[in-house]
Amino acid sequence: MSAPGRNRTCDPKIRRLLLYPSELRGPAPTLVPPNRGDVTRAVGRGATRSPRLRGVSQPHAQEAAPEVAGRGTIPRRMPRYVERPRQRGRTVLIVLTGIGVALGLVEVVVVAAGAEALEGARLAIIYALVPLPVLWFVYWWLDRYEPEPRRYKVAAFVWGGVGAVGIALAVQVLLGETTDLTQKELATFVAPASEEPAKGLFLLLTFLRWRRIIDGFLDGLIVAGLVGLGFAFVENIGYYALSYAGGPDVPIAGAEGAAGTFVVRGIASPFAHPLFLSAFGIALGLAVGIRSKVLKVLVGTLGLAISMALHGLWNGSASYFGGVGFALTYVALFVLFVTLAVVAIVARSRQVRTLERSLSYVAERGWIHPAEIPYLSRFGYRKQARRHARRHHGRVAGRIVRRYQRLATEMAFLHDAIMRGQTKPHGVERTYALLDAMYGLRPALRFPPPLPVAHRR
Repeated sequence: MSAPGRNRTCDPKIRRLLLYPSELRGPAPTLVPPNRGDVTRAVGRGATRSPRLRGVSQPHAQEAAPEVAGRGTIPRRMPRYVERPRQRGRTVLIVLTGIGVALGLVEVVVVAAGAEALEGARLAIIYALVPLPVLWFVYWWLDRYEPEPRRYKVAAFVWGGVGAVGIALAVQVLLGETTDLTQKELATFVAPASEEPAKGLFLLLTFLRWRRIIDGFLDGLIVAGLVGLGFAFVENIGYYALSYAGGPDVPIAGAEGAAGTFVVRGIASPFAHPLFLSAFGIALGLAVGIRSKVLKVLVGTLGLAISMALHGLWNGSASYFGGVGFALTYVALFVLFVTLAVVAIVARSRQVRTLERSLSYVAERGWIHPAEIPYLSRFGYRKQARRHARRHHGRVAGRIVRRYQRLATEMAFLHDAIMRGQTKPHGVERTYALLDAMYGLRPALRFPPPLPVAHRR
């Protein structure tokens, strides 16, 4: 028996079932109802790992509780999990993100210093921080069912606040110094053409290099939103500081001026930058399912053009359209935002059905126990399972349940993508590695008693 987490050679019949989606869609093999000892072996050791594909038939699901899996000793410490196959560039990403955080802290101080007063700098930073937890929660909520690694979320935010701001600011300063463009022209044409590609560079690199991250509409929307939040955070600090300092174009300065700017940017339009970049993020998410490289480029280019157009419309309405034009533009973009939010919520609800469908199918193959599905798919039952393990078996048992749920979720979505014919980097190998990791946790797994069959849907 190999160590947990290592990919092992499985029965060729099982491997073919995963490799060929057409075979996966066929009826599951008839499983002979086992006795109590067989149930323990099938559930406790993972039916998918048995060369004979032993499993538990559906009529016996209630008899064989998931708790039967926990026949082993709970370790004192949480076992270490190593991602297999390990993705290249992980350490580089973490190091670069750490450097970006350090540079970002310096950047925040420098930008806030534009207020020319300690009180103004403090207000600028506070106003920028106030809406951030709520905005971050929105994207965290959208990403709950198929969460991306935290390092990518942090890297997206840091890139928006450090990398994208630096690139866009350099371009705008250069053109401002070398051309005769007015401030209105710079804001309407140069800002969108420099800021959206700078923000979108992270999405493009993620799409090309780390293809595990953006693999659909919702992933592209979430990553774009986090980059936009980082950019808006730093940009808002600059606007609040300038409003406090005052100037020829700022009629109201001081604390009142900063508060007025906060109402406009922090309350009335906090999702502006995430909304602009969402077009490019969605385009990349859709491009994942397109086989033609030419069509991929066209879709991505169109998405970036829409992002720049939305940004230019927003800035141009304030520069050229007057009060009425700005109000109409605001209403139009607000309607677009609400529509996008509804579509995102619908897409998230579909993830629930996808997760349950995939888990139900892998349960039919004997890879997991059918009674585990509610504890792996529904947030209320997932939390109940963790609380049960922690309360009755200790903190480590609760963490083991949490990890098992996360591994099962990732495996289920990956398995569903393979069945639908999507090209996933090392898809089959990763699926078996996740199953191995789940298998390694099963001896210490402590689930609550199985729910009645009527409550499993």
